[in-house]
Amino acid sequence: MAYTVKEIFYTLQGEGANAGRPAVFVRFAGCNLWSGREADRAGARCRFCDTDFLGMDGPGGGRYKAAELADRVASAWPGSRELAGENVDPADPGRPFVVCTGGEPLLQVDAELVAAFKDRGFEVAIETNGSIAVPPGIDWVCVSPKAGAETIVREGDELKFVFPQSGADPASFERWEFRHFFLQPMDGPERVRNTELAIGYCLTHPRWRLSVQMHKVIGLP
Repeated sequence: MAYTVKEIFYTLQGEGANAGRPAVFVRFAGCNLWSGREADRAGARCRFCDTDFLGMDGPGGGRYKAAELADRVASAWPGSRELAGENVDPADPGRPFVVCTGGEPLLQVDAELVAAFKDRGFEVAIETNGSIAVPPGIDWVCVSPKAGAETIVREGDELKFVFPQSGADPASFERWEFRHFFLQPMDGPERVRNTELAIGYCLTHPRWRLSVQMHKVIGLP
């Protein structure tokens, strides 16, 4: 299959449990909760997305076969050593790390692509809205549920809820099987107020931790 990619870039993870960790991001084009077009936002199931995932015009954007995409990701990782899965220590904190994001990456990411990343020594993470099943082999699963959309992925490493969302209470997720529970203030014109609300919720519900979008604060992509 050909994978449609908006952009590929190397940066630091800016939010959640892996904040500060170097990673190659692959932003896949397309989403099942919003078309990405402003004209469709009012009728979308997710109306607050601030990410451009439409088209293939970003750095590294295009259509790739699995091996081609994995090679492109490997070329973005620093260092001259050749990556190979059998030569990478899984316990190495500097292990190559790729984050599949979107849009909704699970519209495209499959076992073939995951295996191609693994063959090149990468730990594989995915950021998903949780409406599509996760293929085998993913090392780190981050789910960000959206109000009004069915979430079928109810276990993983990290639940990151954009807060507040009308019609969705964080308490309704607390029985799901995740290692980390984060509230992330919704960006936009009410960001300051939303941050205050998220801080207050975390202080009164200690299971939840605050996730701040560090990359936006310090100017990273």
